[in-house]
Amino acid sequence: MVAEHVNGSERAGKAQLLDGALVANEIKQQVQRDVEQLVLEHDVRPGLAAIRVGDDPASAVYVRNKIRASEEVGIRSELHVLSESTTTVELLDLIKSLNSRGDVDGILVQLPLPEIDEAGIVEAVDPSKDVDGFHPVNVGYLGLGRPVLVPCTPAGIIELFAYYRIELRGANACVVGRSQIVGRPMAQLLLQRDATVTICHSRTRDLQAVTSEADILIVAIGRAGLIGRDHIKPGAIVVDVGMNKITDPAEVRALFGGDAEKRLEIVAKRGYTLVGDVNPVAADEKAGKRTPVPGGVGLLTVAMLMKNTVTAAKRRRGI
Repeated sequence: MVAEHVNGSERAGKAQLLDGALVANEIKQQVQRDVEQLVLEHDVRPGLAAIRVGDDPASAVYVRNKIRASEEVGIRSELHVLSESTTTVELLDLIKSLNSRGDVDGILVQLPLPEIDEAGIVEAVDPSKDVDGFHPVNVGYLGLGRPVLVPCTPAGIIELFAYYRIELRGANACVVGRSQIVGRPMAQLLLQRDATVTICHSRTRDLQAVTSEADILIVAIGRAGLIGRDHIKPGAIVVDVGMNKITDPAEVRALFGGDAEKRLEIVAKRGYTLVGDVNPVAADEKAGKRTPVPGGVGLLTVAMLMKNTVTAAKRRRGI
């Protein structure tokens, strides 16, 4: 996916924007300091191996961004690009090789995979090198309240809350979406911080009635602008994990209000613009704070991948 930047504020109303780029930069600076300390005191430079199968353009951009971020913080990185015709056995052989290497601390398999058993691939990664936090062992540790390597997006959202000193204890939190990547681990992390958590999904009856009671609303359901004004409690904190492409000018105007012209210029140039799962104009009218798209959660995800890689490097060596 092509990176998108929108000049000026997206705000049409009063909601404070939670700057994901600012927090991601803080995380990366700390990771860089940690890497320098590991090199200086232990002669250890953390290593990340990324695997991409096939030629999906979005996956290529995602992986490239992760490799670039690794270089920025001093993590040694390597990229393995495999053809679309790669078999499950061939991919498993590569993962086995990376599992056995002492200089590889993190293994990232970019999903989705074409015609390959994803669950089997995820389970093949050494849990101590599973920097995505998807392996059943790491999922189990998270469920037990003993998180080690946590999925990067929900972990990044927790960092965002900490940076802005958003109180989670006792808060009524609602997570819209129940994926293993975002929704479920997000709920676990909120519970561990004493929030009262509700998970909604595509089968939830009267979604609006549930979300409109939430002090903290986290949306990761993959439907452009699904959450409107009536879904949001006045003054709520709204975190938008969605990343959707839209092309229709009427939809752009409905979602972006006074900022629509800037977005339409992007559509004219690239053929699309990005919007989350929350209607930004509606969120500005009702929310107290919200994350923008782009510039919100996405950058945090990459930063937390870097942090997980350093965590894995330390734990594997007992540092």
